Amino acid sequence: MTQKSDWWRGAAIYQVYPRSYQDSTGDGSGDLKGIARRLGHIASLGVDAVWLSPFFKSPMADMGYDVSDYCAVDPMFGTLDDFDAMIAEAHRLGLRIIIDQVLSHTSDRHPWFLESRASRQNPKADWYVWADPKPDGSAPNNWLSIFGGPAWEWDSVRKQYYLHNFLAAQPDLNFHNPEVQDALLASVRFWLERGVDGFRLDTVNFYVHDRKLRDNPPLKLSAAAKAKQTNPYEYQDHLYDKTRPENLVFLRRFRALLDEYRERTSVGEVGDGKRSLKTVAAYTGGGDKLDMSYTFDLLGPDFSAAYVKKCINAFEAAVTDGWICWAFSNHDVIRHVTRWTKPGDSPDETAKFAISLLACLRGSICIYQGEELGLEEAELAFEDLRDPYGIRFWPGFKGRDGCRTPMPWQAQAPAGGFTTGKPWLPVPDAHRERAVDCQDGAAASVLARYREVLAFRRGQSALVKGSIALLDAPADVLMFLREHGNERLLCAFNFADAETAVPLARETTGAAALGFPGAAGRLDGTNLLLPPLGVFVGRVE
Repeated sequence: MTQKSDWWRGAAIYQVYPRSYQDSTGDGSGDLKGIARRLGHIASLGVDAVWLSPFFKSPMADMGYDVSDYCAVDPMFGTLDDFDAMIAEAHRLGLRIIIDQVLSHTSDRHPWFLESRASRQNPKADWYVWADPKPDGSAPNNWLSIFGGPAWEWDSVRKQYYLHNFLAAQPDLNFHNPEVQDALLASVRFWLERGVDGFRLDTVNFYVHDRKLRDNPPLKLSAAAKAKQTNPYEYQDHLYDKTRPENLVFLRRFRALLDEYRERTSVGEVGDGKRSLKTVAAYTGGGDKLDMSYTFDLLGPDFSAAYVKKCINAFEAAVTDGWICWAFSNHDVIRHVTRWTKPGDSPDETAKFAISLLACLRGSICIYQGEELGLEEAELAFEDLRDPYGIRFWPGFKGRDGCRTPMPWQAQAPAGGFTTGKPWLPVPDAHRERAVDCQDGAAASVLARYREVLAFRRGQSALVKGSIALLDAPADVLMFLREHGNERLLCAFNFADAETAVPLARETTGAAALGFPGAAGRLDGTNLLLPPLGVFVGRVE
């Protein structure tokens, strides 16, 4: 077995949504050649790795998360040669490449599914989750799809239902069948052989279903909580359609494969409601499954000292030997500058405050394309939507297209320099005003702050790999110590709208400011004075 490197521990990862990053052909959609062209920008941020959302062959019913060939590049994005060239350029720049593996389900146009649905006796008949109807013809149980309606679709050829946790065009694979696991691991090996440095495992806790197909019980929700839900999926306690214990067996097989290669890593996306941290602990503990997990704890509307403290405490208590990857934005949620900027506040200041906090948290961190520009959520008309989730639940939920609009590179160029054709989603004028060429070289820009903060973080071992200890502070202040070896750093963040004085305990009164980028907090005797959205990072002897 090859020695496992922990380069990923404390790494900064930059997520690219390929369809929206850079178009090299003029067809209005981003591609691999376009990504390769822009890797210099990513390297300039000071990140360690790039996470690519799916680029595999797909009919694009769910924007590539419905894979029809795990070992092929969709022509929309280019060719395998383009992929090889892109990864070579990334490695030349010192960047590692992590790709998004969608293993829980395939497209309904995948050859495996076409064969499976053809009969109940063919070699792949048991590769997907098939079930007979109830005597009255209804679905086998009460499981629901995240994208709306029952999680079961009737097939007129097999005269059975098949399971789909997402779109009906995304049938779930049967992980109880070892041949399915073998085939999926073979596809993972294909990309390892091409030099991929790691995998982000989409919906990693959805792989295995309950063999008995037991009904999920209702989730105990108050009337007020139910009134907030736009999706009835949230009414169930998902005991049987995901997070089954057998999943750990597959994750150990996955890890064993990665350990055959040098310096490879894995991060799993865990969406499991109130059980998420328990699941993260199970999936990352023991050193024989995932290296780290990616959760939704800081991808919602809550942003306060108390809430972030609660998340940190919960993770530190639940996950003793695992690792987490924190993120504030991604391709599935409203951009955090929009979620967290209070009325009357500056989005730029929110963006700068947020990256300062993210960089100081214990764990690896993930940055979503465009957040380094302070982009806000795009407001799109219904007729411009491409996301099936948003189209299904409009107008109660507007979908995910507002965070997926193309990256603006040049303020004065058509489509912000993203494409010479018509972009697949509109490029808002407000985004063009924040284009890379407007901020590059501007000392006070959000882009400059990102580069400065990430460079600072990389130079402090306590921030990259150190422990964290939360400290007592006023209600609107988050304060903690990061420690690694002989290095101890005091980090403080003021979420309040007014200056706050923070009394320092005896062990932190000797803190000396380290020149953290944009830090406006200052020491005044035994008090730390923090302006609104103020930050302080100092060394403690």
